[in-house]
Amino acid sequence: MKIGVIGSGAMGTGIAQVAAEAGHTVVVYDKYPKAIEKAAGNLTKVLYNLAAKGKRSIESVESLLGRIQFTTDFEDLGGAELAIEAVVEDLSVKKEVFSALEALLGPEAILATNTSSLSVTSIAASCEHSSRVLGIHFFNPAPLMQLVEIVPALQTAPECVEEAKKMITAWKKVPVIAKDTPGFIVNRVARPFYGEALRILEEGLADIATIDWAMKAIGGFRMGPFELMDYIGHDVNYTVTETVFREFFYDPRYKPSFSQKRLVDAGFLGRKSGRGFYDYGEKAVNPEPQKDENMGREIVWRIVCMLINEAADALYLNVASREDIDLAMTKGVNYPKGLLAWADEYGIQLCVNALDRLHGEYLEDRYRCSPLLRKMGRTGRRFYDRES
Repeated sequence: MKIGVIGSGAMGTGIAQVAAEAGHTVVVYDKYPKAIEKAAGNLTKVLYNLAAKGKRSIESVESLLGRIQFTTDFEDLGGAELAIEAVVEDLSVKKEVFSALEALLGPEAILATNTSSLSVTSIAASCEHSSRVLGIHFFNPAPLMQLVEIVPALQTAPECVEEAKKMITAWKKVPVIAKDTPGFIVNRVARPFYGEALRILEEGLADIATIDWAMKAIGGFRMGPFELMDYIGHDVNYTVTETVFREFFYDPRYKPSFSQKRLVDAGFLGRKSGRGFYDYGEKAVNPEPQKDENMGREIVWRIVCMLINEAADALYLNVASREDIDLAMTKGVNYPKGLLAWADEYGIQLCVNALDRLHGEYLEDRYRCSPLLRKMGRTGRRFYDRES
């Protein structure tokens, strides 16, 4: 099967590599010649570096590269049976791409968007035959991250969803099905990991290094929230938060942070710019954490309770199944445990009590407890009861 990828950035190139690894012929299109040249050069360099380290053979590198064509000619996408768009997160731009793809490709071709936060239904509306449009959302870096969110638009045909799920499984990825709501599963449920850490910082309850230390050393997360925001890039992370906030009709739970916006305003975008919450210069000396176990446990408890609340609300509103929500957070962002399973371990009523204390203290809607979590706490149910 011929696969088309539109957009030659890190995500587009990564998706192309995944498809080529699965044996497909892949065409990567970008209208900018310099972007295509850079993408081809970067992928070639990465793969040959892996060969030099003995992690793959020269023959496999040459075979894989031979299956990928980089082009600035849109017509080269012709004949693709699956096209995956991975361009800038701008709805109008994506709609233009899909209108052009529909005119070029046959009626049986699946058209997919890799959007992380925009409405798949809105994108599909740009096509006359919108039943073949859906979201196939990879996580960066696509060759390494296992999770793929499959997001049907309101118009998507069920057989299109099944075909996409089978293909992603054949590509040795882990698919989960998510409703077309802002942020889908991961980018919705993960918002408190950043937002509540930023709130704790802004209140002066703990500094950056201490919060990161607590979430790693006590919480078991691979990266602290500030390290992760610096790694993702504040332009990207802040834009997702802002988009989810707007798309949820300005629900206070997703309110962006001035602290992060100021970093974006200053151009302090994290690792890629040399400075974010941390300084990545050669002679930089970053602060050491206060390794206070009691403070650390309070930080972890507050942030994880907010994450659990968000996961519970996603289940309550049928965004995804219990299993897919937990799978998404462990495979998509490497959380140490599924959040719903974590709620069972903590004790659901204790989570409800913690959220009610926060809501009582701040009187802010961001701390409102999910109706599902409250009901389960009252009735003594668990997410993973044996009879569930």
